[in-house]
Parts: sequence; C-alpha cells; structure tokens
Amino acid sequence: MLHDFYTLETLQSTAPNTYCALITLNAEHPIFKGHFPDNPVTPGVCMLHIVKMLTQQITGYQLFLTQTSQVKFAALINPLLQPQLTLTLTIQSTSTTVEVKNITTFSDVVALKLTNSYRIVK
Repeated sequence: MLHDFYTLETLQSTAPNTYCALITLNAEHPIFKGHFPDNPVTPGVCMLHIVKMLTQQITGYQLFLTQTSQVKFAALINPLLQPQLTLTLTIQSTSTTVEVKNITTFSDVVALKLTNSYRIVK
C-alpha cells in the first residue's frame, strides 16, 4: 500500500541511540488523491508507518506496534509544500521491546512528536 510513498534520502547516527533520517514524500502517490483532492495532507497513520519502517531498518528487527503515546500532530504535512521531512529517532531497546521517540520536522517547523513502543517479532 505504501510502496513508493516516500524515499529515504539519508539515515545517519547523530549520537548514541539517536538517528536522523531525511525523507522525501511522493506527492503523486495515490493516497494523496483521496486525502485530500487538491489539498493533499499526509495521513497520520502513514507517518506512524514511516517511523516503524525506519526503526526496523535501524534495529534490524521486525516490529509489532504495541503502544503509541505522547502523540502531537503540530502541523499539517502537505507533500506539495513540504516534500522533505527530517525525522529524529531516539531508540531504546531490550531483548523483547523497542521504544522510539520521534520528532518530525520540515524547515524549522515541528510537525509531529510521538513515542512508539514495539514488541520484537521473533
């Protein structure tokens, strides 16, 4: 469903357990035709999926979302106006769980803050 929704431009470690990802949204993706025509807005569930996919790539684990907390959508993300997003991910893990704190920005605007907890799928 989210095939070609975004492109990962860069992913780098910036501090212990902290990573910075730069992504570019595909404004031509079919999701934006329905959410919303002539005024595309990135769905929150898609942002949750992006955070999960990046966390899986960083940790090397398959993850199952168990909890989302401290969620704040602070700005609409229109892929025509803000195609590039920076996601800062701070990750803590145990042998069975992964917690990620995310801040997503475009320019100097904070668009999303959240904490996700995952169970590692074995």
